[in-house]
Amino acid sequence: QVQFVESGGGLVQPGGSLRLSCVASGSILSTYVSGWYRQAPGAQRERIAMFRSGGTTDYAESVKGRFTISRDNAKNTLYLQMDSLKPEDTAVYYCNAVRINNSLFPWGQGTQVTVSS
Repeated sequence: QVQFVESGGGLVQPGGSLRLSCVASGSILSTYVSGWYRQAPGAQRERIAMFRSGGTTDYAESVKGRFTISRDNAKNTLYLQMDSLKPEDTAVYYCNAVRINNSLFPWGQGTQVTVSS
């Protein structure tokens, strides 16, 4: 069964940076369209950064220019570099990949990011 293990979250002040990591079982992250998602309190989960099938990246407008997605296929690991963090970035962050039938794999436990002074 595919598993995702996210890490790297924490408490950071506005304007600060964090780097999240997601380790997946097998080569899921390099085989399928993969990306980072987040869910803020009381909100729906949203995709914020992704690798498209051609290897190009795409970002939600809310994080464009501040977040950078990257990956290490040899380590089955996806990263999210988050800079210039804002309080509204507070959320639980998850990684996942999109299967051919457009469904997602089971979610991991996520990693909490809290941006507060």
